[in-house]
Amino acid sequence: MSRATAVRAVLALVVLAVSGWLLATRTPQLGLDLRGGTQIVLETRDGEFARANAVTTDEALEVLRRRVDELGVTEPTLARSGERRIIVELPGVTDPAEAVRVIGRTAQLTFHPVLGAAEASPAAEPRDPAELVLPSEDGRPLRLGPAALSGQQVGGADAVLDQFGGWQVSLDFRGDGGGAWQQLTGRAACAPVGDPARRVAIVLDREVISSPQVDGDVSCRAGIAGGRTQITGSFTEAQAKDLALLVRAGGLPVPVDTIEQRTVGPTLGRAAIEASATAAVLGTIAMLLFIVGVYRLAGGVAAVALIGYGLVSYAALLALGATLTLPGLAGFVLAIGMALDANVLIFERAREEYAARGARRSLRTALRGGFRNAWSAIADSNITTLLAAGLLFFLASGPVRGFGVTLTIGVLASMFTALVLTRVLASPLMGSRWAQRRPGWSGLAGTGWVRRKLSERNPDIMGRRRAWLALAGVATAFALAGIGVRGLDVGVEFTGGRSVEYAAAVPLSADTARAAVTSAGLDRAVVNTSGDGTINVRAGAFGEDVEADIRSALTRAGGGEVQRLRDERIGPTLGAELRRNAVIAVGVVLAAQLAYLAIRFRWQWGAAAVLAMFHDVVLLVGVFAWLGRPVDGVFLAALLTVIGYSVNDSVVIFDRMRELVRAKSGRPFAELANSGSLQTVPRTVNTGLGAIFILTALAVLGGDSLFDFALALLIGITVGTYSSVFLAAPMTVMFESRRGGLAARG
Repeated sequence: MSRATAVRAVLALVVLAVSGWLLATRTPQLGLDLRGGTQIVLETRDGEFARANAVTTDEALEVLRRRVDELGVTEPTLARSGERRIIVELPGVTDPAEAVRVIGRTAQLTFHPVLGAAEASPAAEPRDPAELVLPSEDGRPLRLGPAALSGQQVGGADAVLDQFGGWQVSLDFRGDGGGAWQQLTGRAACAPVGDPARRVAIVLDREVISSPQVDGDVSCRAGIAGGRTQITGSFTEAQAKDLALLVRAGGLPVPVDTIEQRTVGPTLGRAAIEASATAAVLGTIAMLLFIVGVYRLAGGVAAVALIGYGLVSYAALLALGATLTLPGLAGFVLAIGMALDANVLIFERAREEYAARGARRSLRTALRGGFRNAWSAIADSNITTLLAAGLLFFLASGPVRGFGVTLTIGVLASMFTALVLTRVLASPLMGSRWAQRRPGWSGLAGTGWVRRKLSERNPDIMGRRRAWLALAGVATAFALAGIGVRGLDVGVEFTGGRSVEYAAAVPLSADTARAAVTSAGLDRAVVNTSGDGTINVRAGAFGEDVEADIRSALTRAGGGEVQRLRDERIGPTLGAELRRNAVIAVGVVLAAQLAYLAIRFRWQWGAAAVLAMFHDVVLLVGVFAWLGRPVDGVFLAALLTVIGYSVNDSVVIFDRMRELVRAKSGRPFAELANSGSLQTVPRTVNTGLGAIFILTALAVLGGDSLFDFALALLIGITVGTYSSVFLAAPMTVMFESRRGGLAARG
């Protein structure tokens, strides 16, 4: 065994052992749809600086969303109900009281000059209406001048340990905050050391949390420069971290009061969860059997490696404390099928290597060549995906940011299993005497049915490029017509809707309540139940006749009277800020991917990949418009997956085209592009079929909860597979021919 092989074996063993330990010791955190959670109802009220209305409540909601994200609670649901109420649903929260205490604080942070000591009498009044009299952290009242800085001028906050082991909060100012801080401390430095006026008061929600004195070595009017300061005090670790969280997330524009808190059950019933689990298992088994059937012994190795991929990536999610929802778990299962791609790339290149070596061929040498020749395509496709995932994490928020995290985990785990685990398992097998005597069983000695048919017919795809481009134009026009004529059935997450709360004399189970609501015509409603008989129904706008049908259906289902307690309009759970951040993040991702592809290939090729991706997205959205299917948060996750798959598919073809161009055969670029496309078709077909097995099982057996998710990905993967060969590659030929570049050769 070579040293490199030994290192790979040890690395594989360590990663699998750690992953197994995490699975044995960590409990998954399930989302609201699978386990339920805590529901908190907040109500805004008029504050000192603003009145409570729909606008300020929406602003408060976005601040609360940031606070919930900072708390480490993923996949929360926040929506405005009526004009002044905010419904917050937190999955898997272990300490609801702590969550209420942190997210419900107004967190108005201000920095004030200290004018002097105030009278000790509780009735002490400020000498000027603009002044404040507040007790300092040690209980002595201080006269404070008007605020010189606000929390809006603070860019960052972190809880840190000082040199004596005490906790403090380090603040970084932004914009003109550093200058304002220097002026504030410069004025305070003009007072004698020990004078209260040499202090600066840091006030949170009209409470002085720290009033440090400016050091004696700071000169009058000079102030403290540098744009950074520390909030000191007798903080515990939890207090310092909570304060830093509140400062980072920002202050609420208006105060909020907690008016209700309860535990709610899962939004999906047991039957739906069991059906989805069965579908996922059967789809995965079908995919594994398919890969074994195509690649035989090598396929068996890939099947074991994919099981390892599932172990490693799931363990990584547990380590990060990710919240697992049903669509998220379905996406995780799909990722196992998508992780097949790297193995297929390696095996197809190994088949080519075995066929090209003639009498000198051996399975071990062919496999080594497969890893070597597939490396470039694997690296480029995964780097473009990692680039997208990283930017989504840093620029987006909410579920889009979470998608970036899971995508990163999936890519890294896929590369580990394909390049390390598969190689550790496959190399000794392919080098064994048994495999050498029976090359047909290896899966690498044959060319495969798809490759044989393509070699026999050798279709000229690029010669008909104008026809393919025209077909893409017609399909795009058809999709746009669907969007324009039928419109999009935008889900409640984007548009808001109606929330009705009922009280049932006889408590209903979640499955029973959900079935009753569905029978009344709201098959996409979110239904929550709690142990006290309360039932909450949220959906897009529906009329009074439907509401009456729901009440009647619930009454019949429970056998007792059902009363309507509350009926309010709710805002979107994916708010304006989250949607804006998502659009900006996706735009930056596409620009970054285009730049990377321009560097690694040519800018014309990068433009072709991005245009093909736009074609895929428009077709997916257009088909959903024609079918009248909902465009909601689940669809958004599917759409992001399709974007990644489309670009990934094009990159694999471009890598083969670049390899042929570098060979300098003197052939015209159109011929090279045609050959590159045909040579990658077996990989494209086998990878696509692996994913389609899983998606078909989810669509047919997974029930209504996963049908739209699976349908969107079936459409997206089918269109992406087609467009990479029949649109992205022909466009590279068209772009090159117009500039007289590579296409002019030969």
